[in-house]
Order: sequence, then C-alpha cells, then structure tokens
Amino acid sequence: MESRDLPFTQVLEQEIQEWEKFRRALRKEDQQFLDGLFEKARLHVEAGGNSSRPWPFETILISMLLEHEKALVELRSKLKSRKDKGISKVGFMG
Repeated sequence: MESRDLPFTQVLEQEIQEWEKFRRALRKEDQQFLDGLFEKARLHVEAGGNSSRPWPFETILISMLLEHEKALVELRSKLKSRKDKGISKVGFMG
C-alpha cells in the first residue's frame, strides 16, 4: 500500500520510524528536540490528510515550520510589549 493511500496519522508514524536510526545517533538532548518537532507535526494531522503533496514529508516539515512561526510571532509580540513598557533588559536567573 502506498503512503498516499494511508491515513496521514499512519504516514506520519511511518516517517517517524524511518528517522529512528538518525534519532538514536543524536545526543539525548537533541533527541528531545527532534521528538518535539514530530510532536508539532502531529498537531496538524488533519490538515496533512487534506494535503495532496506527492511527498508527505513536505507536509510534515511545513507543519513543524508553522508551529515555529507561531512561536516566533508570540515571542516577538512579547518582546515588543516589554519594549513598549520600557523594559529594556531581559532578566535571567543563574
């Protein structure tokens, strides 16, 4: 059965399995980041199922990028809000 005949959730899980050797070769902290990227892709399985891209990994990558873009917009908004309030330094504990 071709991947385009499968529900997108199964296609995504197949892709995740295909990246398992790469994942195992990563440092533990990087494995967590990779896992997080695939979790972001899972947020868009419904949209992925409606995608007609010939390579499903394109849809997975766009899903990951979409979540990153949302996070960047949120961070920019928070930074602008801090600047607008006259808070110029970001405090770090450490």
